[in-house]
Amino acid sequence: MSVLSKAYMYDEAAAFAHVEAMLWPQGPVCPHCGNSERIYVLAGVRSKASRKHPEGIERHGLKKCGMCRKQFTVRIGTIFEESHVALHLWLQAIHLMCSSKKGISSNQLHRTLGVTLKTAWFMSHRIREAMRDDTLGTFGNRGGVVEVDETFIGREPGKEVKRGVGHKMKVLTLVDRTTGKAKSVVVDDLKIKTLLPILKANIAAEATVYTDEAMQYDNLRDHFAAHESVNHGAEEYVRGGVTTNTVEGYFSIFKRGMKGVYQHCGKKHLHRYAAEFAFRYSNRVANGPTDTVRAGLALNGVVGKRLLYRDSLGA
Repeated sequence: MSVLSKAYMYDEAAAFAHVEAMLWPQGPVCPHCGNSERIYVLAGVRSKASRKHPEGIERHGLKKCGMCRKQFTVRIGTIFEESHVALHLWLQAIHLMCSSKKGISSNQLHRTLGVTLKTAWFMSHRIREAMRDDTLGTFGNRGGVVEVDETFIGREPGKEVKRGVGHKMKVLTLVDRTTGKAKSVVVDDLKIKTLLPILKANIAAEATVYTDEAMQYDNLRDHFAAHESVNHGAEEYVRGGVTTNTVEGYFSIFKRGMKGVYQHCGKKHLHRYAAEFAFRYSNRVANGPTDTVRAGLALNGVVGKRLLYRDSLGA
């Protein structure tokens, strides 16, 4: 059966039940006081009447805490909080973003979901926040190999377009060969004093690091178990097992999505797009997850990452 025909994709009550099962596997938890013992279900409650909805709208998933006496739903404390978009539409949007290898534009979401373009754009950014991975120090654990490289895209705000890549935005990416996971960080420059703290925070000290011949990587052997490089300038792309072809393969997907689907991105938003592509790559079919599993992983990341519209405009 197609995942799009599952009840939680079109029925609001089923959508709440699905999200509750994912986020509350041990049962409801009050987001106000943390109580999980005395929780009451408030069935049949409707919102206030309005011109558009004279009889109000049924408040699915509404519960009341027996300790602090406050009402809540599973939306509170997640990217769904205070959203007027139906929860089943959120689940459709998450599935579409997780199952599209190179992403899906806000215009396409706007047409597919029947929401405004502004709403679709904001939903996209909230879902990217859910995809963001803030864990540190996991790359190259137990002596694994980590490929490191940088790519250039778009234009730095306020910089004049010149020959070369100095005017472009810069993205540093790590790929762990053992786990197949990727992580991208938007950086202001490629100086070693900028890159080294990022590398040390994300890569285990016992790891082996592979890079190209860029000068900023010359002294990485002082900080990690080993460092090897290939000289692209001399047309050396593979030397034994030493290569950066894996991370460059990641860049091919990232750039095709950014240029072909999203087409333009300001620097203030680039970190979220980078998180989106890294999430899909890290949880691609080759690593095990199907589209449905990948959407479930994104859903598990919605807690504690609420993004306000005013913040999304300038951060």
